[in-house]
Amino acid sequence: MTPERELELLTTALEVLREVGYEALTMDAVAARGHCSKATLYRQWQNKQRLVAAALHATRPVDASVIDTGTLRGDLVLFVSSFGAQAAKDTPIVAGLAHASLVDDDLAQVLRESLIGPEHGYLTALVQRAVDRGELAALPAATPFVPQVLVAALISRPLLEGDFADVDYLVRLVDSVVLPALLHS
Repeated sequence: MTPERELELLTTALEVLREVGYEALTMDAVAARGHCSKATLYRQWQNKQRLVAAALHATRPVDASVIDTGTLRGDLVLFVSSFGAQAAKDTPIVAGLAHASLVDDDLAQVLRESLIGPEHGYLTALVQRAVDRGELAALPAATPFVPQVLVAALISRPLLEGDFADVDYLVRLVDSVVLPALLHS
């Protein structure tokens, strides 16, 4: 399979996921929309959990591994801005997958291994670069909590405030919560 065809199928899987949610997503539906056989999907991704994780990874709004603006704030703002720009489209997916992960251990494991773990590592690397540049004296104790704070904001803002965690909201979160926690821990 060419990289272009793979991305096309992963984009298709994400479109179906957005339309029907995780529980209702089937390999049959993705195959029909993607004009391929179900066997092709299973050969490439083995199961629905791996297909969804690969689709999320391939279509993520920013590759956090390449973020390096020269400042910790700049890196964090660039990271959250990419998610805030897509919050209306992606928050239902994140919330749905969080719920599905509570009952589908395989999904939770695949998401942790292929998506959450690497993103956590990239965020830690952003903070470590700030240490290396001298912005921070050492890796702050708050570092492991940054991903949880950001995901919680994405999921909880619609519930608590009736609005999505857009760019402005997430930048305010970085300035008011994340940076102070990193700078003073």
